[in-house]
Amino acid sequence: MNYSIYAESTPNPEVMKFVANRMLADKSIEISNIKDAKGISIAEELLKFPFVKSIYLSANFISITKIDTINWENIAMQLRVFILDHLNSNKIKNYTENINQQSLDSNNGTKNITNKIKKFNAIEKEINAILNEYIAPAVESDGGAITLNYYKDNIVCVDLKGACSGCPSSTSTLKGGIETLLKQKIDPNIQVIANET
Repeated sequence: MNYSIYAESTPNPEVMKFVANRMLADKSIEISNIKDAKGISIAEELLKFPFVKSIYLSANFISITKIDTINWENIAMQLRVFILDHLNSNKIKNYTENINQQSLDSNNGTKNITNKIKKFNAIEKEINAILNEYIAPAVESDGGAITLNYYKDNIVCVDLKGACSGCPSSTSTLKGGIETLLKQKIDPNIQVIANET
């Protein structure tokens, strides 16, 4: 079965989400330079485009962040066709299959895996469960990801990836949605901050 791809806009005007009809990856990963894309052929090729700033590869989609001096109208179709051709001409079924934490730790953190396993205390586990149940699905549908970084002294720090990183509406989402939900479910004094990587 061949891949099909469609593009959809995200709340972040600099990011477009390209969705496939099949799975692309078993891990979520954000890459912002060709050196760190080594071994992930689609990322290597996409980052060769002069207008591609970074890519976020997850499940069945690729979110592409463009440079701000070019409009999506000029590049979206070119990227869609390129992704479609690349996927259909390669036999790769899982683009992140050979990525492990050791390879990520050795590259100075510019290649960021989203779904690595962290050790959380009891309250962090509760916060993480709330994020995964109520927030993560909506964020992923917008071409991004949110994960708990840490909780300390009523401060919840979350990592924003893909379309969420640098999004103009991420602050209102953090304060109006996530912080409000965590205040209701955990503690009315909680504050949410973003660690954009």
